[in-house]
Amino acid sequence: MNDSIMHELLISGTLACVGLAALIMGWFLYTKPALDGQTKLTLFFGIAVLPITSAMATNIVGFQTTQTREFCGSCHVMEPYTEDSANPDSTSLPSRHARNELFGDHNCYGCHSDYGMAGMVTTKMNGMKHVWVYYTKALHWPREAGDRIQLYKPFNNKNCTRCHSMATPYFKGVRDHEGAQEELRTGATTCASGGCHGPAHPFSKRELVEEPK
Repeated sequence: MNDSIMHELLISGTLACVGLAALIMGWFLYTKPALDGQTKLTLFFGIAVLPITSAMATNIVGFQTTQTREFCGSCHVMEPYTEDSANPDSTSLPSRHARNELFGDHNCYGCHSDYGMAGMVTTKMNGMKHVWVYYTKALHWPREAGDRIQLYKPFNNKNCTRCHSMATPYFKGVRDHEGAQEELRTGATTCASGGCHGPAHPFSKRELVEEPK
């Protein structure tokens, strides 16, 4: 099912649950029925089942929203990155992945999320660190301060090889790939390095930005 359709269905379901819960509470407060078994069961749905269901659906919608490029660009210090990513004329790695239908508007999350057993959790925890830095330290950063943004840890090549398998003849057919497989597996060489397929965000690298004359 299309993500946007699922998103709309979850929102509609959340509103429906909230509306039904409100109707049940309004009915109980207005009619004041006897607390028999049927009334208690109805209240159970109105107080517990429906609110919990709506909360779960809201969390899913929120999680899906945090995976979008628009959400990543909601912090002004990230705007140069998301604007380059959405630029159809850019040749940077993010922009090329954004034009790939497998990533599209989720290309930021696709490259920066971890894919271990707890990858989803650690990615979101790091995202909360970004929020903390944004509201406590980054408000004074100028728009051009992209080179101040640093990864928490070296870029993991698994973020690339989960899609670009190192076992295919196409990959092995590249001489540089064949000679650097061990370094790529250990992380000694990164796919997004300047000598390979990067840097991913060239404009953020001070040494690659022409100094004004």
